[in-house]
Amino acid sequence: MSPVWILFIAIAIAGWAVQATLKSRFKKYSKIPLRNGMTGREVAEMMLHDNGIFDVQVISVRGRLTDHYNPLNKTINLSEAVYGSYSVAAAAVAAHETGHALQHAKGYAPLKMRSALVPIVSSTSKWVMWVILGGIIMIQTFPMLIWIGIGMFALTTLFSFVTLPVEKNATNRALAWLSSAGITDVSNHSQAEDALRWAGYTYVVAALSSLATLLYYIMIASGSRR
Repeated sequence: MSPVWILFIAIAIAGWAVQATLKSRFKKYSKIPLRNGMTGREVAEMMLHDNGIFDVQVISVRGRLTDHYNPLNKTINLSEAVYGSYSVAAAAVAAHETGHALQHAKGYAPLKMRSALVPIVSSTSKWVMWVILGGIIMIQTFPMLIWIGIGMFALTTLFSFVTLPVEKNATNRALAWLSSAGITDVSNHSQAEDALRWAGYTYVVAALSSLATLLYYIMIASGSRR
């Protein structure tokens, strides 16, 4: 078996393991209530106000693990399971998403870079696979086409790797505030940290998967010239 396919299989297995563990951890920590009884919404609002931010709205959205911060309209979007829950998992997720709002307010450089890449990646993602497919089909007659597709896909890979420090920093901000504000304590802080750690691993797997795919396309393009 080709080393490339071994790499793809390894990443796929790692991705499955991370997702399974993440779901298991969140299910477990979602059953552990905070001692102060604060909901995810209240945690997010308190963290915002403690950091002098009053122009960001915390709202509820449908879905599971759909939590995110939208810098365009300055909203912290919490899934229903987080918004109204008073569990350790809900507090961790709410604080993490609020960490992104803090990054935005303070002009955190990697977040600004990721935000700048969003419209570019969104535009190229609609066509990149078609360009690469066309490049593979026309690899003997028009080899430049596949390299154009590779360049487009490289932007997606870059976006995945820029996302890593953004997510890690948001987690660090969340955990530091949860502890200093007394939202978590010695009995449950490690659980909040564990939940966010496994959530972070999903971004690592996604980045590695994108990199492996990019290298695979480069190998196809390079092989055509041998």
